[in-house]
Amino acid sequence: MKKLELIKDGETLDDLQVNGYAVIQKEYGFRFGMDAILLANFAKVREKDFLVDLCSGTGIIPFVIAAKNKVNKIVGIEIQEDMVEMANRTALYNDISRKVEFINGDLKDKELIKSLNKADIVTVNPPYKLINSGLVNLDNKDSIARHEICCTLGDVIEAASIILKDKGRLYMVHRPERIADILCEMRKYKIEPKVIKIVQPSINKPPNLVLIEGQKGGGKFLKWDSTLYVYNEKGKYTKEINVIYGKEDDKNE
Repeated sequence: MKKLELIKDGETLDDLQVNGYAVIQKEYGFRFGMDAILLANFAKVREKDFLVDLCSGTGIIPFVIAAKNKVNKIVGIEIQEDMVEMANRTALYNDISRKVEFINGDLKDKELIKSLNKADIVTVNPPYKLINSGLVNLDNKDSIARHEICCTLGDVIEAASIILKDKGRLYMVHRPERIADILCEMRKYKIEPKVIKIVQPSINKPPNLVLIEGQKGGGKFLKWDSTLYVYNEKGKYTKEINVIYGKEDDKNE
């Protein structure tokens, strides 16, 4: 099969600008954002690690991690069957289907979760919004990605705790307004918060994302990492964001 035949009508092929990797996405509908890219770069991955990505969507987090790191195996879990089929085509396109694969399943399915090999790392970019936050179309695929329709924050963290090895690490991106819920749920399921990194659009704007690292069975010590600013005072990407995206620094910043 020619690689371009893997891309269907209504889909786009987007260059990740890392080692020639690309990702297939719907032209209209849910598409990955900066939050997924930041999480993929926040996770500390070693060559022999087995990694599970929950709420995988397009598979962007596994693909960025695979592009930037030597990793043993990545399995993505996603409840929407069409997204899984598309992500597996992306793995074929990038010639990494032996190393990166996606499973159609519900993370609330305990039998499925327990059937997975114990993971060194779990990553997750879960739905941010509570089900009762505004009008929600329960059948809309964008709503499923953004609202806690198919799983709650507690469901996500419980699944991560089951999957992780003792001392394994959870990496999550979420909204700052949910931070109290996140920390409470992590401790409830024996994942100790270890690092928190706040993301702000700029120095004059409040945080809009939070990156959190937790360790299953870890000791009680929490580090507050330096804030990540997306734009500088001139409205251009900061040096840290340029490094994440593999871009040259703007000489005029």
